[in-house]
Amino acid sequence: MKPYVELLGRILISTIFVLTGFAKLTGYPGTSKMLASIGIPLASVAAAVAILVELGGGLLLVAGWQTRYVATVMFFYLIVITLKLHNFWNAPPAMHQDQFIHFLKNVAIMGAMLKLAADGAGAISMDRRRRHT
Repeated sequence: MKPYVELLGRILISTIFVLTGFAKLTGYPGTSKMLASIGIPLASVAAAVAILVELGGGLLLVAGWQTRYVATVMFFYLIVITLKLHNFWNAPPAMHQDQFIHFLKNVAIMGAMLKLAADGAGAISMDRRRRHT
């Protein structure tokens, strides 16, 4: 049972990254403009990095390939994104609660990334398959 729970957990935690990464890819110009509008330097490059981390990292987590490394990269990526995009302490009153919820959601996802970084992908993964071939 545990291997299937680990696989399902990786799929569930990856879903948000795969979907948002794909949305950034298909809406690349809009993503770049949004990042530029909030003062991100080299917004086009930052958008490409976001796509790589979110879509690429999400798919790698589903496959369970280089899981510890990918989860660590995503953990640090989430720190930057959370502090820059969900800084509820600077949000206007009408947006404070929404940004606070997004901030806490990202903190929870950071916890999942730390768990994956510490424990790896589990039995049903490319990582495990590589070790046994």
